[in-house]
Amino acid sequence: MNYSIKQFLKLLGNTVLFWTVAFCIFIVIRYYALGDEEGLDNSAVPIWDWLRIGFIFGSIIGFFYAIVDFVFDNFLSKRLALWFVLLQKSIIYMVVLIWSTSFVFGLLKKELDLNYIHQGDWWRTSKIFWVIVVYFILASLIFSFIKIANENFGSGVFFKLLLGRYQKPREEQQIFMFLDLKSSTAIAEQLGHFKYSEFIQDSFYDLNRVLLKYDANVYQYVGDEAVLHWPFKSGIRSLNCIRVYFAFIRRLLKRKKYYLRQYGLLPEFKAGLHGGKLIATEVGSVKKEIAFHGDVINTTARIQEQCNFYDQSLLISEDLLAFLKLKSRFIATSIGNISLKGKEEKVVLYSITPAKVKLSRGSKKIISSKSSGSI
Repeated sequence: MNYSIKQFLKLLGNTVLFWTVAFCIFIVIRYYALGDEEGLDNSAVPIWDWLRIGFIFGSIIGFFYAIVDFVFDNFLSKRLALWFVLLQKSIIYMVVLIWSTSFVFGLLKKELDLNYIHQGDWWRTSKIFWVIVVYFILASLIFSFIKIANENFGSGVFFKLLLGRYQKPREEQQIFMFLDLKSSTAIAEQLGHFKYSEFIQDSFYDLNRVLLKYDANVYQYVGDEAVLHWPFKSGIRSLNCIRVYFAFIRRLLKRKKYYLRQYGLLPEFKAGLHGGKLIATEVGSVKKEIAFHGDVINTTARIQEQCNFYDQSLLISEDLLAFLKLKSRFIATSIGNISLKGKEEKVVLYSITPAKVKLSRGSKKIISSKSSGSI
């Protein structure tokens, strides 16, 4: 299934679930707290009938909310100013609220035999409608807060922070990738600092377009370098830690015409991969974040630095490679037992390349590496 479709379906599921729960809570609060109001008679209508209406209302709002969020996040937000995006979203949400509330009030009148007036511009003078609007705004802020927190901390990390999981240092097993732009100094001199900044911005935008598909989290951006990480099992599963690199490269090649037209060159990135046990802990008070401490991070950075020396795009440690089953999709070629800066023990490194494919009589054949160092 296309990645964009998967992304939309995931967003759709989350929004429908959130808004269904939100409006069912709204129904329960009004049912038990406010008594008779605008035709509402608690004794005449069971709570379950009201919850069914809340489910329908929440599903409609969630469906349209997902469409609006997906379209703006993927196609418009990067091109438009934030205030204009918020204005457009607010107008769309208001229209959707008026329509969906009219639809739901019609159901109330038909199925529950209640006296809600919803003709013409009923919503201008309806107290219940403006209560729903205020509730929608508050719920939207909560949903946006959770979404932004997940984007900044990584999927699922925000809730771990709420539970205080990282208040004390804890040992975890993680995989790290240091991803760095090749020839960055020369490119910066060629483009100038403003154009170079746009160049990096576009590159990382394309990187972010492939991260979720491979369960990758961004630890930090440092200049022209991005540091990615995975929980160990997640990174190994389906070769996510390797496939994300080549998916990023394909994404850049797909947009080659754009980069050549805008900047006169195509970005190339080198990467180092390593994994193991380290310490994760919550740091800071003014700007709180999850920090990782341990030799794994330093070793990964040093591995990435070897890419230039050995003229390779992706290097991986033997320790991590031992957990990966490359099969016929990728080829690992031994670089040797390498001394890394700041480390006493040498590290065995391998370069990773996609298995070459050629067509023969209409079929695809994998050409395996014949190097004695290949796996």
